[in-house]
Amino acid sequence: MKKKLSKKKGLSRKKKNLSEKPVFAKLEKTSNTFNPPRQSPTAIPKYVADRMARRIFFTAGIPTIMGMSVFVVSYIIVTRNIAEIPPSSTIAISALFFLLGLAGLSFGILSASWDKEPGSFFGIENIPLNIQRAKDAFKPASQNFEENN
Repeated sequence: MKKKLSKKKGLSRKKKNLSEKPVFAKLEKTSNTFNPPRQSPTAIPKYVADRMARRIFFTAGIPTIMGMSVFVVSYIIVTRNIAEIPPSSTIAISALFFLLGLAGLSFGILSASWDKEPGSFFGIENIPLNIQRAKDAFKPASQNFEENN
């Protein structure tokens, strides 16, 4: 009758079959040869992206924070019995602030100047130019699609 091997002996045999190479040797070789991606010529320059981010913070961030704070303020007013506020008006007011934030997001992107100089405070004169740039960016892709069909 054959004697059964214990589990410990079976595991020790499997470990001996594993190679002695470091597990991450291949990963270390490839990680040393990292090539940073090049910026494409159609990418948004950093100074323009920073300008857009500042405008978005003020025109979209503040209304969005106010939209969230409507719930907190409404809760405090109702729980301290200062006034009775219907839930539908709380939702409507917060929705208006969120829509204002959405409009501010679009305004912040479209009103940023692409020149080295910052431009005017509101940047309304840049909106038609930036809309035309956005249309031109999608034009080649749509022309290729129409030609292939």
